[in-house]
Amino acid sequence: MTAESPRVLIVGTYGGGGVHQYVEEQHRRLSDRLSVSSYDMRMPPAGSGATWFVYSVLLGLWAAILFPFRRRPDIVHVHTSHRFSFYRSSLYVLFAAYVWNRPVVVHVHGSSFDEFVATDSRALAWYQSVVFDASDRVVVLSPHWRDVVATRTDEESIHVLPNAVEPSSYDPEFGADPPRLVFVSNMIDRKGVAELVEAVDRLATSTDRPFEAEFAGKGPLSSSVEELAAEHENVTYHGYVSEQRKRELLSEGSIYVLPTYAEGLPIAMLEGMAGGNAVVSTTVGSIPEVIGDENGILIEPGDVDELHDALETLVTSPERVEGMGRQNRRQIEQRYSWEEITDELLEIYGREVPALEGRGAGSSSDVVV
Repeated sequence: MTAESPRVLIVGTYGGGGVHQYVEEQHRRLSDRLSVSSYDMRMPPAGSGATWFVYSVLLGLWAAILFPFRRRPDIVHVHTSHRFSFYRSSLYVLFAAYVWNRPVVVHVHGSSFDEFVATDSRALAWYQSVVFDASDRVVVLSPHWRDVVATRTDEESIHVLPNAVEPSSYDPEFGADPPRLVFVSNMIDRKGVAELVEAVDRLATSTDRPFEAEFAGKGPLSSSVEELAAEHENVTYHGYVSEQRKRELLSEGSIYVLPTYAEGLPIAMLEGMAGGNAVVSTTVGSIPEVIGDENGILIEPGDVDELHDALETLVTSPERVEGMGRQNRRQIEQRYSWEEITDELLEIYGREVPALEGRGAGSSSDVVV
């Protein structure tokens, strides 16, 4: 690849979480097609307390100070979310657009971005519009989020692009007997862990159908899952697991459960679908646009009775579960694979930098941390 090749700069965060995972894979995929580099906004994705907050802010400010001294790319792709993430990333959007005078793609993630946009603050609403209007393209995860963002910018600039996974990384084992419930996510309140623990505890006594439940992940609610596993021999808590082990658990599973209170388009759910699982989740974010009667059951967040009934329905309907799992696997291959999403990313870039359209093989990449 020559020195004159158009260059894409991805601005995101590293160190854990779904957005980090997306940014890393985006970089890897694009580097096969064009010259791409990444810039780390240096904000740890997890932590708590005043010391952590101050440390995070200082790291973020230092990264922002260093940013202007790097070489200008031809287009900048900035990942953002709600609240503080938006304020932090907005600095990069405005600098790239008005100082570098480069096209900017803003990529909106975040489980509560709709609440963030529905602010009563006129000043915040104005600033949101300023940031979006400085962007040439705004990428959202689904039509639901397009409607949310359209209240702050021209709808013609918005492009729907779902999250993606790599289907070949999963090897579904359809027809598991007994059926396996799988939860792989952070052990936090927002993911509905307390409700799932109660529902599985009830299920163990309400059905004669054998089943297994596999939990993986870490967080403040890990102890409640450990107690559940200690009480029921068909429940296993794996704690934190490697990426490879996570894929194995999802491929061995029958029903992926995510009783979450708020989501964008959860990559964890797409991974469960790639593993050939039926899905039990909630009616939040983009989930209802992906999961319907043919591939899962949706409930209202926080409703333990509904969650229990959904799990019992599927545990006692193995043929239905297998059909749902196969449908989910097909859906991932046809709409949510990285191969499809990478092509769409290149189309978005090509609208702003024509030389980037239809890029072929080859690579040139670096990560700035």
